[in-house]
Amino acid sequence: MVETTATKASAFLSSPGKMLIGADWVPSSSGESLVVEDPATGKSIGEVPAATAADVDSAVRAARAAFDARVWRGMPGEQRAEIMWRLSDLLIANLEELSHLEVLDNGMPIGFARYTILNAASGLRYYAGMCTKIHGRTSDVGGDLRFHAFSVAEPVGVAGLIVPWNGPLVTAVTKLAPALAAGCSVVLKPAEQTSLTALRFGRMVLEAGVPPGVVNIVTGVGATTGQALVDHPGVDKISFTGSTAVGKSIVRAAANDLKRVTLELGGKSPVFVFDDADLEAAIPAAAMGIFANSGQVCYAGSRLYAQARVYDKVVAGLEEAAKKITLGSGLDEATQLGPLISHKQRERVMQYIESGASQGAKLVTGGRTHGDHGYFVEPTIFADGRPDMRIVREEIFGPVLTVMRFDDIDDVGRLGNATSYGLGAGVYTSDIGNAHRAARLLDAGNVWVNCYGVTDKSLPFGGFKQSGWGRENGFEGLDAFLEQKAVYIQL
Repeated sequence: MVETTATKASAFLSSPGKMLIGADWVPSSSGESLVVEDPATGKSIGEVPAATAADVDSAVRAARAAFDARVWRGMPGEQRAEIMWRLSDLLIANLEELSHLEVLDNGMPIGFARYTILNAASGLRYYAGMCTKIHGRTSDVGGDLRFHAFSVAEPVGVAGLIVPWNGPLVTAVTKLAPALAAGCSVVLKPAEQTSLTALRFGRMVLEAGVPPGVVNIVTGVGATTGQALVDHPGVDKISFTGSTAVGKSIVRAAANDLKRVTLELGGKSPVFVFDDADLEAAIPAAAMGIFANSGQVCYAGSRLYAQARVYDKVVAGLEEAAKKITLGSGLDEATQLGPLISHKQRERVMQYIESGASQGAKLVTGGRTHGDHGYFVEPTIFADGRPDMRIVREEIFGPVLTVMRFDDIDDVGRLGNATSYGLGAGVYTSDIGNAHRAARLLDAGNVWVNCYGVTDKSLPFGGFKQSGWGRENGFEGLDAFLEQKAVYIQL
């Protein structure tokens, strides 16, 4: 019988949930598990271990032993690159199964899931190339050949990678790929809501030839498993993607032993539509800038400012675009917007919608839950927002857009930067001067002009202000897992 994608995924789900520690797949030492839920139905589809602090300690010890034994960092760069390339090949070979699991776990549309898995594969290949490009430099010290002095870039050590539920596997690989290229050993902690693809990926890690102990995967809730990883003295670095509130708590905990920390946090990203923009292109692009992945994107364009002359036309166009979006199970190829991750998240988003209405914003469309099962919320648009409204100030992390007016280019910096965040920003205009000026005025780590949400592994990704510390992707992403050592030799 031909094994289909669904049967492969079902076979994985029916296998006992275990974590990867060293070379072994193990249950939680407490015997406790977490229920895995399909957000499109609200039904249980499996279980994963609830790791204890003792389990985290075992994983960190395995990572430290592998690091100290130099089984990975001591390998020639070419060999590490070959293994990472094989791992990328395995992602692509198992694309449909991984995408299917991602949809079951997260709810995202299947097309979006495929895109994220392919993005993860390309990230592994990009950083595989970096394995042979980690260099120091020489320096003329003291003159007259008195010293031979040079710098060496070395892996930071054991890295704890903590990833969110909105892009489970691609975010994990975004952190793992540069960590492996740098020569680190890691302990990966996926979100408790979406651990399936990380565990499936763990099998591929070993199959590709990554030595045991270099990659360890522990599952569990953030308050126990994640906190144990952050607190562990054997961890040299934490790379975290998630909420700003949790990011701040990680900084406080990391201060105890001065762990290196990279944080990719929240956002409340502004989008500006000028009156000279190509509205036929700008309106649907801006709509998907907020509604993609049900608005559960850190850089979602959730504050839209339309220039006064086209304001009404933009609001009407966004309403039309939102009403055309197809909601449903992510496994349906026609679905454009899936469910939110959980009942708790749906309740949170609905509270924001109620807040917007009570504070006087005009509800243009949406504003309701959808269907009689799962955690769906309709694409929702408010018009005539004000800066004091919660829906304008706070990150909602759902399919909710607030539209406001602006007058001219001089308003861009004032309005766009009126937030504690600085992750993304969008500009739609046909005036190249406005495009450049707006890009420079906006305090954001990523600015998109006449597009939204485009990223590439060759360019840094991260945020200003409370959107985080450091950068991922590019050379900057690799540097985050390296320490610089200066060596002086007197001749």
